[in-house]
Amino acid sequence: MPLKRSLVQRELDDSSSDDDDYVIFSAAQIVHTYSNAKRSHGGSVLGHRVLYRDRKGGHERMFQDYLAVNPTYTPEIFRRRYRMSRDLFVRIMNAVEAHDDYFVRKRNAANTLGLSCFQKVTAAFRMITYGVPADATDEYVRIGESTVLESLCRFVAAVVDIFEDEYLRYTNESDTARLLAMGERRGFPGMLGSIDCMHWAWKNCPYEKQGQYKGHVEKPTIILEAVASHNLWIWHAFFGMPGSHNDINVLHRSPLFENLAEGTAP
Repeated sequence: MPLKRSLVQRELDDSSSDDDDYVIFSAAQIVHTYSNAKRSHGGSVLGHRVLYRDRKGGHERMFQDYLAVNPTYTPEIFRRRYRMSRDLFVRIMNAVEAHDDYFVRKRNAANTLGLSCFQKVTAAFRMITYGVPADATDEYVRIGESTVLESLCRFVAAVVDIFEDEYLRYTNESDTARLLAMGERRGFPGMLGSIDCMHWAWKNCPYEKQGQYKGHVEKPTIILEAVASHNLWIWHAFFGMPGSHNDINVLHRSPLFENLAEGTAP
């Protein structure tokens, strides 16, 4: 399946006209799509019109806006727009650039300077954070639709490869002891974390499945079950149950207590 018509593309095609709706896609779907997509860069296409986007100027303006010594927008505005601190963003961006050569800025055969890592990662973050379609970032980031989709897939795959061992893992014995001590200090002895479910709206839900995915929320939704400690560290996440289920139904189907039942828990 060509990348242009990949799963991510189909999910995002119809979402450009409504800012109030959300588009749902999971990291697992993106990584799966990226791993199985066949990308072929066959050179110039006869009759293809080249759009001059001033990529260099776009990078310079973005850099001055957010990453310069005296940026146009303050760190507080950066956090509001990127949903994270500037230091955390720079850490992730540098790690992804070092992990995948795709994000390193290069010159093409015509000696034209390509997109920077900052531009590609920003486009990926905007899609993940705000659920916007692939071409919605072009005017500011100066990046084409197909490049945004490839950047998104590569970015998610790189983040999983880099941070999986530290941030995408089960609790170990030291984690369990620390969480129990933390809960006891805060007046909740024996507590490992707080569990809850939330509903994510599925804008492009097929009509024949909407009854299954509608519950107490008017729109079709997909449920996310998560366990977090007081510092917002997520220790468990289970995503994908139809919105017609309640929290107890989701808990019965989630793998939260599997390792405890199997005797493999710390």
